[in-house]
Amino acid sequence: MKKSPKVSVIIPTFNRAHLIGKAVKSALSQTYQDFEIIVIDDGSTDNTEETVKSFNNFKIRYISHSNNRGISAARNTGIRASRGEYIALLDSDDEWLPEKLDKQVDVLQNESSEVGVVCSWSYNIDEKGNYISKRYLPKKDGYIYEDLLSTDPISVPTVLIRKECFNRVGLFDDLLNAQEDWDMWIRIAKYYRFALIKIPLAKCRLHSNQISKNPGVKIITANRILVKYANELKKRPRAHSKHYFYIGNRLCHMGKTKEGQRYLIKAISLYPFCIRYYICMFGSLFGPKCFIYFVNIKRYLTNIKTNLLIKFRNDN
Repeated sequence: MKKSPKVSVIIPTFNRAHLIGKAVKSALSQTYQDFEIIVIDDGSTDNTEETVKSFNNFKIRYISHSNNRGISAARNTGIRASRGEYIALLDSDDEWLPEKLDKQVDVLQNESSEVGVVCSWSYNIDEKGNYISKRYLPKKDGYIYEDLLSTDPISVPTVLIRKECFNRVGLFDDLLNAQEDWDMWIRIAKYYRFALIKIPLAKCRLHSNQISKNPGVKIITANRILVKYANELKKRPRAHSKHYFYIGNRLCHMGKTKEGQRYLIKAISLYPFCIRYYICMFGSLFGPKCFIYFVNIKRYLTNIKTNLLIKFRNDN
């Protein structure tokens, strides 16, 4: 009887023949080799299938959807087909560093079953693979359910998950085609601890064709998450306010300042102690151009603060 692999690597993809080869290669190049790779082609019309099959590697399984069903459905297909004890998620536009699986499998094997997920820091790269920055997130580990209700610091390619987590909390919500990962982390964190390796083990590619770059999609999914966790958020006014601020801020960036103001007002009413809320609200009163001006000033000051913190961290 064929032994099941320890890790199942799930790679969903849609029309990324020009990038998926790099993702697959980074998985095959791992120092830890007890894994299978499941590529789910979510209805691609380019030469994705040809690119994947050109590797001609027994570790790779190719599954094709006849039509585009979305990122959540594609990941779910991969998880259902998986044979591993652990699930590693790798999007087709991202890459791993060689020791990613090795270090994370070691953590899960040596931690109690209370730890359901191990994640790491990451690098941001551009479409050509050039280094942009290091992402020092998440900052906390352990039971982080409360933190995740208000923000999502975890990048998809940085995680390794016990498959039993999905048995307990269910698969990805296929009504969400953005922020579906955030929804999953919240659900897992309700029952499991998260472990954190404080070094970059993945490279997240930033480019204009990402679903996460579509503000309209993100607003729709943010509203769904707001409704989905309404009962939990009502008990936590500060976390609740961050969701309203996020949506209001996005709407104002899209030029829909009147609509955005309704969400900003709600954020302020829920938690009136955040200066950022008032800055954005004030900028929105004078129209989209003024709003962007105020936001850019704030971003400039934040970048100065961040760079000083990074310099201090590196010097020490």
